[in-house]
Amino acid sequence: MKQIEITERTCLGIHILSMAFGLAGLLWVLPNPEFIGNLSPFGLKLFGWSMAQGGVSYILLGAAAVALFVYRTLGWKPLLAFFLPAVGLSLCSELLGTSTGFPFGAYHYLNGLGYKIAGLVPFTIPLSWFYMGFVCYLLARGAMEAVPTARWVRQIGAIAFGAMLLTAWDLVLDPAMSQTAFPFWEFEEVGEFFGMPYRNLSGWLGTGVLYMSVAAALQHKNQFVLPRQQLGLPFIVYLVNFVFGAAITLVLLDSQFVIPTLLSILFGVVPAFAFWQFAPSQVPDTIPDDTDDTPDRLVPSLETAAK
Repeated sequence: MKQIEITERTCLGIHILSMAFGLAGLLWVLPNPEFIGNLSPFGLKLFGWSMAQGGVSYILLGAAAVALFVYRTLGWKPLLAFFLPAVGLSLCSELLGTSTGFPFGAYHYLNGLGYKIAGLVPFTIPLSWFYMGFVCYLLARGAMEAVPTARWVRQIGAIAFGAMLLTAWDLVLDPAMSQTAFPFWEFEEVGEFFGMPYRNLSGWLGTGVLYMSVAAALQHKNQFVLPRQQLGLPFIVYLVNFVFGAAITLVLLDSQFVIPTLLSILFGVVPAFAFWQFAPSQVPDTIPDDTDDTPDRLVPSLETAAK
C-alpha cells in the first residue's frame, strides 16, 4: 500500500503542476506573443506540446490520483462501483448532448482534450466526470455519516449534495472552457446564464444525480464512507480544480463573471470545506473481501484491537 500511496501523491502533485503550467500558458504566454517569439526551438516545441496535450494530461493525472486513492482506502470493488456508472452514464449524456442538445444545450467539442469518441466527445471528458464526481460524492457522503438519521436518508443526502458540488464547479469551468479566446468547447446557442443555457446546469445536476445514484445502489453498506482525516485529498482535488477554472474565468473574461464565481464558492468551495470538517473522525469498519491488502482506513482500528 505504501507504494500505491507514493504513486497516488505523485500523480496528484503532477496534476496540480500541470494545471499551474496550463494557467501560465493561458494567462501569460498566449496573451503575449512576443514571449513566444523569443523562445528557443526546444521551448517552442515544449510549449506547443503543452498546449496540445496539457488538457489531456491534467485530466488523466487527476483520474489516476483519485482512482489510486480510492483503491488504497476503500478497495477495488467500491472503485469499480463508482467508475463504471460515472464513465458510462456521463459518456452517454455527452454523446446525447453533442448529438441532440439534450441535456446540456446545443454544443460541440473543439480540439485539445484528446481523441473524440464517435467523433463527438473527447475520451478525457468521462474521466473528468469520474474523478470530480467521486471527490464530490466522498465529501458529501462523509459529512452525511455524521447526521443521526436512517442510512437511506444519508445516501440520498450524499447524492444531492455531491451533485450540487459538481454543478457548482461547472459555474467556473464552463465559462473558462467555452468563452475565452482559447476555448475547448462551444455552445451553439446564446445562453441565458452568463453565456450558458440554464439547461446546461440542470443537465450537470441531473447527470451527477444519475450516476451517483447508480453507484450508491451498487455499494455495500458503508463502502464509500471515509473519516475526516482521509478526506483531505478529495477536498484538495476539488479546490485546485475550482481554482483552475476560476482563475481563467476571472482573468480572461469581463467583470460580470465574478457573479458565477461567487456562486461557485458559495455552493461549491464553502460546502466542500464544511463537509470535510463535518465528517466524523471514525467510521464503522467494513472490511472488504476484494483485496489482500487492508484498506488504510482500517489500520488504526485493527491496531487498537490488537492492543
